[in-house]
Amino acid sequence: MRLFILGLGYSARHFVGKYGDGFSHIAGTVRDPAQRNDLAGLEVHPFSGRPPSRETVQQVRDADVLLVSIPPRNGGDPAIAAFGGVFQGSRCKVVYLSTIGVYGDHGGGWVDESTPPQATLDRTRMRVAAEQAWMDAARGDAVILRLAGIYGPVRNALVTLRAGTARRIIKPGQVFNRIHVDDIASAIMAAVHHQGGGIWNVCDDEPAPPQDVIAYAAKLMGVAPPPEEAFTTAEMSAIARSFYASSARVSNAKLKRELGVTLACPTYRHGLDALWRAGEGR
Repeated sequence: MRLFILGLGYSARHFVGKYGDGFSHIAGTVRDPAQRNDLAGLEVHPFSGRPPSRETVQQVRDADVLLVSIPPRNGGDPAIAAFGGVFQGSRCKVVYLSTIGVYGDHGGGWVDESTPPQATLDRTRMRVAAEQAWMDAARGDAVILRLAGIYGPVRNALVTLRAGTARRIIKPGQVFNRIHVDDIASAIMAAVHHQGGGIWNVCDDEPAPPQDVIAYAAKLMGVAPPPEEAFTTAEMSAIARSFYASSARVSNAKLKRELGVTLACPTYRHGLDALWRAGEGR
């Protein structure tokens, strides 16, 4: 299989590291290849939203699997605008990485893939539109993976605690969902081999208050957790504060049932334990 990745970001690169041997050819895009020294061994194409080169378009056309991890921006999805018309007559498998943020606020209640999106924010509206556009481009055969908050090597509470940037923001009733990047990789590979399209949530088994994750990481490290800060008075950027406007518990039952994914890190404790053993935060 030939794999092309639109957006060689954290999750996509981790997927290549874990499952790259399963593909005969791998290529992908970054905004500026000259500024990236972490992509050795990959065929890299520039794409910043402007019309792509004919070579890049041909590589996408020749791909057996297209993994899309470029988020919408500036009012729309630059990837679908540039490449959405490539799939006429193609049998390419499209896997689009979206976000569980499309569900909006449910007061901490449970949601699943049958729950209608709540497009209350601009970024939510753009995500919902992008999901539909990729599904249309693939004639209904795209796989939409709605990812929870991503953590893994170099991106986790152990690292932020060691750096002194971790915070315990307390908002009563607030829960977040999260997923280890290893489990994202497994979900992508399961989607590649799945016949047909659909929507699946990619999250772990245990939605939890964000301060609990910081406290557990501090316990592993043997350090005092940062002081609690009330959400109402905490200094935060507008974008950071907006994430606290939504609280929902997202079900992964369909991911396990239909894609057959077994999570390596079913809770944040499993994930942080493994990261601590691997030397993170030391």
